[in-house]
Amino acid sequence: MTAANASPSHPNAGGRVLAALDASGYTDSVSHWAAWAAARLAAPLEYLHVLDRHPEAASIADFSGNLAMDTRQKLLQELVAVDESRSKLGQERGRLLLQQARAIAADRGVAAETRMRHGSLVDTLVELESDVRLFVLGKRGEHADFAKGHLGGQLERVVRAVHRPLLVASRNFAEVKRVLVAFDGSPTTRKGVGMIATSPLFRGLEIHLLTAGVANDASAAQLRWAVECLAMAGLSAHGEFRPGEPEVAIAGHVREAHIDLLVMGAYGHSRIRQLIVGSTTTTMLRTCHVPVLLLR
Repeated sequence: MTAANASPSHPNAGGRVLAALDASGYTDSVSHWAAWAAARLAAPLEYLHVLDRHPEAASIADFSGNLAMDTRQKLLQELVAVDESRSKLGQERGRLLLQQARAIAADRGVAAETRMRHGSLVDTLVELESDVRLFVLGKRGEHADFAKGHLGGQLERVVRAVHRPLLVASRNFAEVKRVLVAFDGSPTTRKGVGMIATSPLFRGLEIHLLTAGVANDASAAQLRWAVECLAMAGLSAHGEFRPGEPEVAIAGHVREAHIDLLVMGAYGHSRIRQLIVGSTTTTMLRTCHVPVLLLR
Protein backbone atom coordinates (compact mmCIF):
# COMPACT_ATOMS: atom_id res chain seq x y z
CA MET A 1 0.00 0.00 0.00
CA THR A 2 1.49 3.34 -0.98
CA ALA A 3 1.22 6.57 0.92
CA ALA A 4 -1.06 7.93 -1.78
CA ASN A 5 -3.76 5.31 -1.33
CA ALA A 6 -3.29 4.44 2.33
CA SER A 7 -6.27 4.64 4.65
CA PRO A 8 -6.17 7.56 7.16
CA SER A 9 -6.20 5.03 10.01
CA HIS A 10 -3.09 3.29 8.68
CA PRO A 11 0.05 3.99 10.77
CA ASN A 12 1.99 4.54 7.55
CA ALA A 13 -0.50 7.08 6.20
CA GLY A 14 -0.08 10.84 6.32
CA GLY A 15 -0.95 12.62 9.53
CA ARG A 16 0.55 13.79 12.78
CA VAL A 17 1.38 12.24 16.09
CA LEU A 18 -0.90 13.79 18.72
CA ALA A 19 -0.01 13.34 22.39
CA ALA A 20 -2.45 14.29 25.17
CA LEU A 21 -0.82 15.59 28.35
CA ASP A 22 -2.04 16.21 31.87
CA ALA A 23 -0.32 16.67 35.22
CA SER A 24 -0.01 12.94 35.95
CA GLY A 25 3.17 10.97 36.53
CA TYR A 26 3.06 9.94 32.87
CA THR A 27 3.64 13.42 31.44
CA ASP A 28 7.36 13.05 30.72
CA SER A 29 6.91 9.50 29.48
CA VAL A 30 4.14 10.48 27.05
CA SER A 31 6.30 13.34 25.81
CA HIS A 32 9.23 10.98 25.15
CA TRP A 33 7.14 8.25 23.50
CA ALA A 34 5.40 10.75 21.24
CA ALA A 35 8.72 12.27 20.15
CA TRP A 36 10.15 8.78 19.56
CA ALA A 37 7.18 7.81 17.37
CA ALA A 38 7.17 11.09 15.45
CA ALA A 39 10.88 10.76 14.67
CA ARG A 40 10.53 7.18 13.39
CA LEU A 41 7.43 8.02 11.36
CA ALA A 42 8.91 11.31 10.10
CA ALA A 43 5.55 12.80 11.11
CA PRO A 44 4.60 16.20 12.57
CA LEU A 45 4.27 16.16 16.35
CA GLU A 46 1.73 18.03 18.45
CA TYR A 47 1.23 18.07 22.21
CA LEU A 48 -2.29 18.75 23.47
CA HIS A 49 -3.53 19.78 26.91
CA VAL A 50 -7.29 19.84 27.49
CA LEU A 51 -8.65 21.97 30.31
CA ASP A 52 -11.45 19.76 31.56
CA ARG A 53 -13.37 20.29 34.80
CA HIS A 54 -13.14 16.99 36.64
CA PRO A 55 -15.62 16.08 39.36
CA GLU A 56 -12.61 15.48 41.62
CA ALA A 57 -11.65 19.13 41.25
CA ALA A 58 -15.11 20.71 41.22
CA SER A 59 -15.73 24.16 42.62
CA ILE A 60 -16.73 24.74 46.21
CA ALA A 61 -20.37 23.78 46.74
CA ASP A 62 -22.80 26.68 46.50
CA PHE A 63 -24.90 26.91 49.67
CA SER A 64 -25.79 30.56 49.07
CA GLY A 65 -29.50 29.79 48.81
CA ASN A 66 -29.57 29.33 52.59
CA LEU A 67 -28.14 32.81 53.28
CA ALA A 68 -29.45 36.34 53.51
CA MET A 69 -29.47 38.38 50.28
CA ASP A 70 -26.38 40.55 51.02
CA THR A 71 -24.37 37.65 52.33
CA ARG A 72 -25.42 35.45 49.42
CA GLN A 73 -24.36 38.07 46.85
CA LYS A 74 -20.96 38.44 48.50
CA LEU A 75 -20.46 34.69 48.62
CA LEU A 76 -21.39 34.28 44.96
CA GLN A 77 -18.86 36.95 44.03
CA GLU A 78 -16.18 35.13 46.03
CA LEU A 79 -17.05 31.83 44.34
CA VAL A 80 -16.73 33.45 40.91
CA ALA A 81 -13.34 34.85 41.92
CA VAL A 82 -12.22 31.39 43.06
CA ASP A 83 -13.31 29.86 39.74
CA GLU A 84 -11.49 32.55 37.78
CA SER A 85 -8.35 31.98 39.84
CA ARG A 86 -8.56 28.24 39.25
CA SER A 87 -9.02 28.81 35.53
CA LYS A 88 -5.93 31.01 35.35
CA LEU A 89 -3.90 28.50 37.36
CA GLY A 90 -5.09 25.68 35.11
CA GLN A 91 -4.06 27.58 31.99
CA GLU A 92 -0.66 28.41 33.45
CA ARG A 93 -0.11 24.80 34.49
CA GLY A 94 -1.10 23.65 30.99
CA ARG A 95 1.28 26.15 29.41
CA LEU A 96 4.15 24.85 31.55
CA LEU A 97 3.30 21.21 30.75
CA LEU A 98 3.32 21.93 27.02
CA GLN A 99 6.54 23.92 27.30
CA GLN A 100 8.21 21.04 29.13
CA ALA A 101 7.00 18.51 26.53
CA ARG A 102 8.28 20.63 23.66
CA ALA A 103 11.69 20.83 25.36
CA ILE A 104 11.77 17.02 25.67
CA ALA A 105 10.98 16.67 21.97
CA ALA A 106 13.66 19.23 21.09
CA ASP A 107 16.23 17.22 23.07
CA ARG A 108 15.35 14.29 20.81
CA GLY A 109 15.75 16.44 17.72
CA VAL A 110 12.00 16.73 17.04
CA ALA A 111 10.14 20.00 16.55
CA ALA A 112 6.72 20.02 18.20
CA GLU A 113 3.64 22.21 18.07
CA THR A 114 1.45 22.71 21.15
CA ARG A 115 -2.26 23.30 21.64
CA MET A 116 -4.52 23.99 24.61
CA ARG A 117 -8.26 23.39 24.42
CA HIS A 118 -11.25 23.61 26.76
CA GLY A 119 -13.73 20.75 26.98
CA SER A 120 -13.77 16.97 27.17
CA LEU A 121 -10.60 15.05 26.29
CA VAL A 122 -12.53 12.33 24.46
CA ASP A 123 -14.62 14.78 22.43
CA THR A 124 -11.51 16.80 21.58
CA LEU A 125 -9.56 13.78 20.34
CA VAL A 126 -12.50 12.58 18.23
CA GLU A 127 -12.83 16.07 16.75
CA LEU A 128 -9.12 16.25 15.87
CA GLU A 129 -8.51 12.69 14.68
CA SER A 130 -9.15 13.22 10.96
CA ASP A 131 -5.52 14.21 10.38
CA VAL A 132 -3.96 12.14 13.17
CA ARG A 133 -1.78 9.14 12.37
CA LEU A 134 -1.12 8.10 15.96
CA PHE A 135 -2.46 9.10 19.38
CA VAL A 136 -0.25 8.88 22.46
CA LEU A 137 -1.73 8.81 25.98
CA GLY A 138 -0.58 7.84 29.45
CA LYS A 139 -1.93 4.73 31.09
CA ARG A 140 -3.38 6.76 33.95
CA GLY A 141 -4.38 10.39 34.28
CA GLU A 142 -3.79 12.74 37.17
CA HIS A 143 -6.99 11.65 38.96
CA ALA A 144 -6.44 7.87 38.68
CA ASP A 145 -5.83 5.83 41.81
CA PHE A 146 -2.15 4.89 41.47
CA ALA A 147 -2.14 3.04 44.78
CA LYS A 148 -4.74 0.56 43.53
CA GLY A 149 -3.25 0.35 40.05
CA HIS A 150 -6.50 1.32 38.34
CA LEU A 151 -6.50 2.46 34.73
CA GLY A 152 -7.61 5.99 34.06
CA GLY A 153 -11.26 6.22 33.06
CA GLN A 154 -10.30 8.72 30.36
CA LEU A 155 -8.08 6.13 28.68
CA GLU A 156 -10.82 3.52 28.58
CA ARG A 157 -13.22 6.02 27.02
CA VAL A 158 -10.63 7.14 24.47
CA VAL A 159 -9.89 3.52 23.46
CA ARG A 160 -13.54 3.02 22.62
CA ALA A 161 -14.04 6.38 20.90
CA VAL A 162 -11.15 6.97 18.51
CA HIS A 163 -10.41 5.15 15.27
CA ARG A 164 -6.67 5.72 14.95
CA PRO A 165 -3.81 3.66 16.38
CA LEU A 166 -3.22 4.51 20.02
CA LEU A 167 0.08 4.20 21.87
CA VAL A 168 -0.54 3.77 25.60
CA ALA A 169 2.64 4.96 27.28
CA SER A 170 4.24 3.12 30.17
CA ARG A 171 5.41 4.99 33.28
CA ASN A 172 9.00 5.22 32.00
CA PHE A 173 10.50 5.66 28.56
CA ALA A 174 13.12 3.26 27.15
CA GLU A 175 14.43 2.90 23.62
CA VAL A 176 12.66 0.10 21.74
CA LYS A 177 14.63 -2.90 20.50
CA ARG A 178 12.14 -5.78 20.74
CA VAL A 179 8.43 -5.71 19.86
CA LEU A 180 5.82 -8.35 20.70
CA VAL A 181 2.78 -8.69 18.42
CA ALA A 182 -0.21 -10.61 19.83
CA PHE A 183 -1.36 -12.63 16.81
CA ASP A 184 -4.32 -15.02 16.55
CA GLY A 185 -4.65 -15.40 12.77
CA SER A 186 -7.90 -13.45 12.59
CA PRO A 187 -8.56 -10.93 9.81
CA THR A 188 -7.97 -8.10 12.29
CA THR A 189 -4.56 -9.33 13.42
CA ARG A 190 -3.60 -10.25 9.84
CA LYS A 191 -4.40 -6.66 8.88
CA GLY A 192 -2.25 -5.55 11.79
CA VAL A 193 0.69 -7.55 10.46
CA GLY A 194 0.28 -5.81 7.10
CA MET A 195 0.27 -2.44 8.84
CA ILE A 196 3.44 -3.31 10.75
CA ALA A 197 5.14 -4.51 7.56
CA THR A 198 4.65 -1.15 5.84
CA SER A 199 5.18 1.20 8.78
CA PRO A 200 8.57 2.88 9.38
CA LEU A 201 7.80 2.73 13.09
CA PHE A 202 9.08 -0.87 13.17
CA ARG A 203 12.14 -0.60 10.90
CA GLY A 204 15.26 -2.12 12.44
CA LEU A 205 13.38 -3.61 15.40
CA GLU A 206 13.20 -7.28 16.42
CA ILE A 207 9.61 -8.49 16.00
CA HIS A 208 8.19 -11.37 18.05
CA LEU A 209 4.81 -12.82 17.05
CA LEU A 210 2.97 -14.74 19.76
CA THR A 211 -0.06 -16.99 19.42
CA ALA A 212 -1.59 -18.17 22.69
CA GLY A 213 -3.23 -21.58 23.05
CA VAL A 214 -2.65 -24.96 21.45
CA ALA A 215 -0.86 -25.16 18.10
CA ASN A 216 -2.59 -26.94 15.20
CA ASP A 217 -2.02 -27.04 11.44
CA ALA A 218 -4.24 -24.02 10.75
CA SER A 219 -2.75 -21.80 13.45
CA ALA A 220 0.77 -22.87 12.50
CA ALA A 221 0.11 -21.87 8.89
CA GLN A 222 -1.27 -18.50 9.99
CA LEU A 223 1.74 -17.80 12.18
CA ARG A 224 4.13 -18.87 9.43
CA TRP A 225 2.35 -16.49 7.04
CA ALA A 226 2.78 -13.60 9.48
CA VAL A 227 6.50 -14.25 9.96
CA GLU A 228 7.04 -14.51 6.19
CA CYS A 229 5.04 -11.33 5.56
CA LEU A 230 7.25 -9.35 7.92
CA ALA A 231 10.43 -11.00 6.64
CA MET A 232 9.53 -10.06 3.05
CA ALA A 233 9.20 -6.46 4.26
CA GLY A 234 12.77 -6.61 5.55
CA LEU A 235 11.90 -6.97 9.23
CA SER A 236 13.54 -9.37 11.65
CA ALA A 237 10.65 -11.55 12.83
CA HIS A 238 10.00 -14.91 14.43
CA GLY A 239 6.86 -16.62 15.74
CA GLU A 240 6.06 -18.66 18.81
CA PHE A 241 3.16 -20.60 20.29
CA ARG A 242 2.60 -20.39 24.02
CA PRO A 243 0.02 -22.38 25.98
CA GLY A 244 -2.41 -20.81 28.39
CA GLU A 245 -4.68 -17.80 28.58
CA PRO A 246 -3.65 -14.86 26.36
CA GLU A 247 -3.01 -12.38 29.15
CA VAL A 248 -0.79 -14.87 31.01
CA ALA A 249 1.06 -15.93 27.86
CA ILE A 250 1.62 -12.35 26.74
CA ALA A 251 2.81 -11.15 30.14
CA GLY A 252 5.19 -14.08 30.42
CA HIS A 253 6.73 -13.46 27.02
CA VAL A 254 7.07 -9.72 27.68
CA ARG A 255 8.98 -10.47 30.86
CA GLU A 256 11.15 -13.34 29.65
CA ALA A 257 12.07 -11.92 26.22
CA HIS A 258 12.67 -8.39 27.56
CA ILE A 259 10.04 -6.94 25.24
CA ASP A 260 10.00 -3.13 24.95
CA LEU A 261 6.66 -2.62 23.12
CA LEU A 262 3.48 -4.71 22.93
CA VAL A 263 1.28 -4.47 19.81
CA MET A 264 -2.34 -5.64 19.84
CA GLY A 265 -5.60 -5.20 17.97
CA ALA A 266 -7.94 -2.92 19.86
CA TYR A 267 -11.25 -4.73 19.35
CA GLY A 268 -12.63 -8.10 18.33
CA HIS A 269 -14.23 -11.30 19.49
CA SER A 270 -11.35 -13.76 19.67
CA ARG A 271 -9.59 -14.57 22.93
CA ILE A 272 -6.72 -12.17 22.23
CA ARG A 273 -8.61 -9.38 20.48
CA GLN A 274 -11.31 -9.13 23.12
CA LEU A 275 -8.68 -8.10 25.67
CA ILE A 276 -9.46 -4.47 25.06
CA VAL A 277 -13.13 -4.79 25.87
CA GLY A 278 -13.74 -5.65 29.51
CA SER A 279 -11.97 -6.91 32.56
CA THR A 280 -9.23 -8.86 30.74
CA THR A 281 -8.29 -5.74 28.81
CA THR A 282 -8.03 -3.69 31.94
CA THR A 283 -5.88 -6.39 33.51
CA MET A 284 -3.54 -6.48 30.52
CA LEU A 285 -3.02 -2.74 30.30
CA ARG A 286 -2.86 -2.35 34.06
CA THR A 287 -0.25 -5.03 34.68
CA CYS A 288 1.94 -4.68 31.58
CA HIS A 289 5.01 -2.55 32.32
CA VAL A 290 5.79 -1.75 28.68
CA PRO A 291 3.87 0.57 26.35
CA VAL A 292 1.00 -0.96 24.38
CA LEU A 293 0.25 0.03 20.78
CA LEU A 294 -3.40 -0.62 19.94
CA LEU A 295 -4.00 -0.99 16.20
CA ARG A 296 -7.40 -0.23 14.70
